[in-house]
Amino acid sequence: MSTATTATASARTAQDAGDSRRLRPGRIAAWVFMILVLIITLLPFYWVLRTALSSNAGLASDPTSLLPVDTNLRGFARVFGMQSTEEAMADGGSGAAINFWLYLRNSVVVATLVTAGQVFFSAMAAYSFARLRWKGRDAVFSIFLAALMVPSIFTLLPNFVLVKELGLIDSLLGVALPTMFMTPFAVFFLKQFFMNIPRELEEAALLDGASKVRVFFQLILPMAKAPITTLAIITYITAWNDYFWPLLVSYTDSSRVLTVAVAVFKSQAPTSGTDWSGLMAATLVAALPMLLLFMAFARRIVNSIGFTGIK
Repeated sequence: MSTATTATASARTAQDAGDSRRLRPGRIAAWVFMILVLIITLLPFYWVLRTALSSNAGLASDPTSLLPVDTNLRGFARVFGMQSTEEAMADGGSGAAINFWLYLRNSVVVATLVTAGQVFFSAMAAYSFARLRWKGRDAVFSIFLAALMVPSIFTLLPNFVLVKELGLIDSLLGVALPTMFMTPFAVFFLKQFFMNIPRELEEAALLDGASKVRVFFQLILPMAKAPITTLAIITYITAWNDYFWPLLVSYTDSSRVLTVAVAVFKSQAPTSGTDWSGLMAATLVAALPMLLLFMAFARRIVNSIGFTGIK
């Protein structure tokens, strides 16, 4: 009797597994949709790579080719200054090159300043909103949330005037300053996590004689390592990709970051047309570090957003 029952259960399990593997119209439609979304997402990246690996003459002769035309690395050579002016102009470039290592250093310095300052000050503000009791706390936090709806372009002029009055125009500190302290999103992001930390842990530490400052630095911050790391990654990528503000306050190579350098490289195109191969190579050079960083920490970012309770 038990043998027959076991055999019947095994047969049903096999049948259910076969049904789950069967291609149904809904499953087919879902896979087709996912594949289309993947193609639409990755196609721009592939097209940039295809253009960077082609020559300008090849692009002009066969602009619709899905594969690189006259495959070469001369576009990257122009970006890194590894071609002479004559060779660059012969390949359809302007003879100009990006001072890659200088702009890379500037981007690293600015992104690091913004990330370190924003994460530190946003964590303190978020803890204050989540745990400390003070008059007007909820009203101030509501103002912070309302600031999320203010377009960043509205703050460009006041920030520019402030940076100019401080004498920080055309400096790395001037590029980093407007977003170096805190942002409404960063405060909201960390506040959601701090609110989920059991109060009993803090109360026990306070009863043992720890101060609020010690509780924050030695208890709260270590427990918030995952969301703080995620916020740091997001902030670093955002600071790295920022373009309009660095363009507004950077006048010389000493303060230009990679994103601005790409625009300058494009503006130096020859009169005969745009150096598409060199421009796409410069775009890849500027975007690749952050793309690799995001791919490396994508799972951590998704998991930490889930920890905060954000839907």
